Amino acid sequence: MGNDLTREDAYLVLNSIRAVGPITLNKLLERTGGDPVAALNLSESELRRISGVTTRAIESILYWSKRFDLDKEKAKIRTLGASFISRESDRYPRLLREINDPPIGFYCLGEYDFKKPSVAIVGSRRTTVYGQGVAREFGRELVRRGYCVTSGMARGIDSLAHRGALNAEGPTVAVLCCGADIIYPPENIDLYREIQDKGAVISEFPLGRKADRQTFPMRNRLVSGMSEAVVVIESDAKGGSLITAKFAADQGRLVCAIPGRIDQRTSSGCNELIRDGAILLTSVDDLLSELDYEANALELPLGKEDGLPLARPDVTSAESNLLGAFEGGEALDVDSLCEVTGMSVGDVSSGVMMLELKGLLAKRLDGLYEAT
Repeated sequence: MGNDLTREDAYLVLNSIRAVGPITLNKLLERTGGDPVAALNLSESELRRISGVTTRAIESILYWSKRFDLDKEKAKIRTLGASFISRESDRYPRLLREINDPPIGFYCLGEYDFKKPSVAIVGSRRTTVYGQGVAREFGRELVRRGYCVTSGMARGIDSLAHRGALNAEGPTVAVLCCGADIIYPPENIDLYREIQDKGAVISEFPLGRKADRQTFPMRNRLVSGMSEAVVVIESDAKGGSLITAKFAADQGRLVCAIPGRIDQRTSSGCNELIRDGAILLTSVDDLLSELDYEANALELPLGKEDGLPLARPDVTSAESNLLGAFEGGEALDVDSLCEVTGMSVGDVSSGVMMLELKGLLAKRLDGLYEAT
């Protein structure tokens, strides 16, 4: 059996047993007074007396050594440069201990100690220029105020929030929906590596576990569970970010949302959250006032290419005229710009092109332009 295991090894084994999730694992540990070695040595009759433990789970626990190679798993962890942080570790996040179904441990890439207060930023994979800017700004400014930014490293808002935090030289934590050795989505390979340097990439799933429909909500509960607040930036009415917001509400965390246009699908979820009682945010200061933040901002640099521009690029009078048309936050096409500015189609087209090159305008998928 597992009598010769250390407690840390026993946690690693328990976490890797198939068909046994965090709810069952916590029941096993509760039955044994928190002793993971004893949990692995429960008899079949003892396991059957624990409510909710299935026959399949019992079989997996009793015969774990035939299906799981502990030495091989530890070798993989070493090769990856990772560690396994059990719930007994000083690095285990304090707030994560408070949720109903905390992981008994997780794989971690990076040396971050999880001591700073954390705010989660989540949102849609399909983003607008507006949402992209808000995600970067919130990620950057929260780090500058002494917070860690937590998200899921998904495409869109998640990745932009991580990037904003990194560009402020501060910590950010990516919670994966797959094993810590799998880069998902694959185009985030550089982000995956950079987060390890300034923060941590974590996963409760065994190495090699691929993302599936079950792992996404499991990941989301950790994103909210280890954070003081969840900020949703752009989400449609059925977006996965709303699952994170629901977990946050159930866990007693602050649920916040950024308002958006009423005619924009990517804002419908945020607007519904606000209607249903989420805190409307228009700035990082709004969030900090809700968190009873006391000003102790770190004077960190504003960042690299993602930071607030220290100086606005030079623009011509014609380009300035075009930018003025966007002051109300409108999204406009070339014809509308001609009407608003009185400029010709040729002048508008060339002006818009130059403003795009200068990073002051961006073209949306629907062909409309927005100020950045």
